[in-house]
Amino acid sequence: MSKICIPSLADRRAEGERLRHKLTRVDQALWKAGPDRDVLATIKEANVGRLPKLIPIKMGRMSTSPFAFFRGTAPFMAKDLAGMPVTGLQVQLCGDAHVKNLGAYAAPDGHLVFDLNDFDETIPGPWEWDLKRLAASIVLAGRDAGEKDCSAAVLEMVRCYRQSLDLFSRMKVLELAKYEIHRQSESKIVTEVLDKAEHVTPARTLKKLTEPGKDGWPRFHDRLPLLRHVADEIKACVFKALIAYRETVTAGRQLILDAYHPVDVAFKVVGTGSIGTRDYIVLLFGNGLDDPMFLQLKEEMPSCYAPYLDRVPGFKHEGRRVAQGQQRMQTVTDPFLGWATIRERPFLVRQLADHKAAIDPGELRGETLLEYAFVCGRVLAKAHARTGNAAALSGYCGDSAKLDKAIGKFALLYADQATSDYQVFLNAIKTGKIEAIH
Repeated sequence: MSKICIPSLADRRAEGERLRHKLTRVDQALWKAGPDRDVLATIKEANVGRLPKLIPIKMGRMSTSPFAFFRGTAPFMAKDLAGMPVTGLQVQLCGDAHVKNLGAYAAPDGHLVFDLNDFDETIPGPWEWDLKRLAASIVLAGRDAGEKDCSAAVLEMVRCYRQSLDLFSRMKVLELAKYEIHRQSESKIVTEVLDKAEHVTPARTLKKLTEPGKDGWPRFHDRLPLLRHVADEIKACVFKALIAYRETVTAGRQLILDAYHPVDVAFKVVGTGSIGTRDYIVLLFGNGLDDPMFLQLKEEMPSCYAPYLDRVPGFKHEGRRVAQGQQRMQTVTDPFLGWATIRERPFLVRQLADHKAAIDPGELRGETLLEYAFVCGRVLAKAHARTGNAAALSGYCGDSAKLDKAIGKFALLYADQATSDYQVFLNAIKTGKIEAIH
């Protein structure tokens, strides 16, 4: 009988500690803009393949603040991060880890949880990339909210990330698989977001997005340019796509979908970074007018990190990439998460606005910023521990504050860089090089 050999926790931690010789924790602070940095060219490149008439809306939303600009330029930071050294430890990246991409949503049994909630850029990659993007976002969001010194918040986030990795690395596998941040959390800010999410129901969405149709059944109203009906041809394509989408969810969820009937489709402009991609929302009814359901079909483009990774898994469908990445990182996931194809374009399918809520970045100052930074560190550590070698990550991060200080320094430097890039962007709008609709 062959001997079973399972590496010990100490061996896995030592593996991470050895990586400090490859890249010291202090060197994680390094940031210097490359000589070929071209803000406008990178923005233009990121918009290739998107609907041209919507790009000015995206530019307008990005122009409101440095943090809004940062939200819309994940491809820019991906290019920057790709030029920096990494330890070699891999996780499932969120890819767009920033403070607005965490929030509340409903678990399959109806209880509310707090977790990462945006995965358009998800892909296996270096753990540092998520941590550094999240850290820079804390500085930019805090500054937007009026907080002058955000360094303590970044230190708190990284400290929590580091200590949480240690905690998760010692957990039983099934215990980690079930770990949630929910209403019983010690965090006041999490509780407030969950309270807000309780009111985001299909009934409320029905009232917000629809009006009575001629046949008595509600239909989406038009609120140009952000919400509009689609041509009958597109509507038919979306309805047809739902048939194949059904096969991407579990047998139990298929039975539920079979009980709902689609009645209308609209095109909706969503988010900041996603603007310009095709996004359809579908209104369905089950057992009468008081039983609405909303699905969102969101076009997925390749991850902005893909060009910079040596070993990129072969994704035949970008919607599937996003759905499966989300399932790996979240403790519990939208039960109707799946994927579909419309006119040979890949789409992610999920519920629309089902008990979803996020922090208002304007609240991120003082003790609230510190508290939220702590929660961000815990959430990101949980996702990375689930999808990577938690003990090796913990071994590299260590017990001292060296990594905290290094990432804190990087975050301030990169936030300054993003603010400088933002000014270049604003000047391009003022001189007519970029069109922006406010």
